[in-house]
Amino acid sequence: MRKACSDKIVDMALSDPRIVFVGSDLGAGAMAQFQTQSPERFFMEGISEQHIVGFAAGLAMEGFVPIVNTIATFLTRRAFEQIAMDIGLHNVPVILMGNGAGLVYAHLGPSHLAIDDIGLMRLVPGMTVLCPADSTEARLLLEQAIDNQTPTYIRIGPANPPDLPHQHVPPVIGVPATLLDAEEVIIFSTGFASHQALAAAHLLRTQGIDAGVVHVHSVKPLYLDELMDRLTKARLIVTVEEHNRTGGLGSALLEGLSDAKVPCPVFLRLGLEDCYPDGYGNQAYLVEKYGLSAEKIAQAVRATYLSI
Repeated sequence: MRKACSDKIVDMALSDPRIVFVGSDLGAGAMAQFQTQSPERFFMEGISEQHIVGFAAGLAMEGFVPIVNTIATFLTRRAFEQIAMDIGLHNVPVILMGNGAGLVYAHLGPSHLAIDDIGLMRLVPGMTVLCPADSTEARLLLEQAIDNQTPTYIRIGPANPPDLPHQHVPPVIGVPATLLDAEEVIIFSTGFASHQALAAAHLLRTQGIDAGVVHVHSVKPLYLDELMDRLTKARLIVTVEEHNRTGGLGSALLEGLSDAKVPCPVFLRLGLEDCYPDGYGNQAYLVEKYGLSAEKIAQAVRATYLSI
C-alpha cells in the first residue's frame, strides 16, 4: 500500500509543483524516483519526527503541499504537539502518511503497533482521518486529500492487500461504502479490518444470520445521512477495527449516532481492549489473538445476535 501511494505521489508531483515529499528514516532508496526527478522537493530528514512536522507546516504556509511519511506510531505519538499546534491550529494542508497501520508491524513489538493513531488524529480540529483498505483506495483517497487542501492523516496498511469488491465506485472522503447490504446485522469496519469483516459476514450468512458490511475509509469526517434508515432498523450494529476500542471507529460511530439522536440498537465494538498489544509474530497472529480474524468476528457477532 505504501508503494502504491509513493507511485501516486511521483505521478502527481510531475504536474503539480506544489507537492513536496518529506520522509523520516524510510531507508535507502525510498522514493528514489521522486528524488531523481525533483531533488529540490525531496527531503529525507532522519529520525526527527517533530522537526519534519514543523518543517512541513512551514512549507504549507508558503503555498506548498507537503506529504510527510514515516512509521505511524512515531508520527502520531512523538510529534503530536507539532501536529496540533503547527498543522491543526493553522489549518494548513499537510498530508501525514502513517506506515504500519494497526497490527502490521507485529514483528517489531508494541512500540511499532499503531493502535491509538485514529483516536489521536481525530482529536485534532479540522484533521481528516483516512483508513484505506487496499492500494487502489489509498491512491484515490490521497489524490482527493491533496485536492481538498485540508490537514489529513492517512493510515497505510500492509504491502499488497487485495482490492475490496467496490472499486467500480470510487471512494468519496466522508462517505462510507456499503460492501454487502443487510438489514439485521450491519458490520462497520475500517482499514485492512474490512477484509476480515467481509469474510465474517459471508460466514454469518451461511449460518442464517443476515449480515452486511459498511467499509468506513473516512473515520473523520463520517457522514451517516444515507445510512440512517438502515441504522434505525438494524437489530445489531458491530464495529471492527485494528485499533484500541477507545477513540477509534466504534467511538466515532457512537458519537455520530448520538449527535443525530438516532435510537441505537444493540451495539458491539470489536477491537483491542484497553491494552498495549503483547507478543511477536506476524499481523495474522495478532489479529487472531485479539479476536479480529473472520472466524472470531463471526463468533462474537453470532453470540451477541442470539442473545438479543
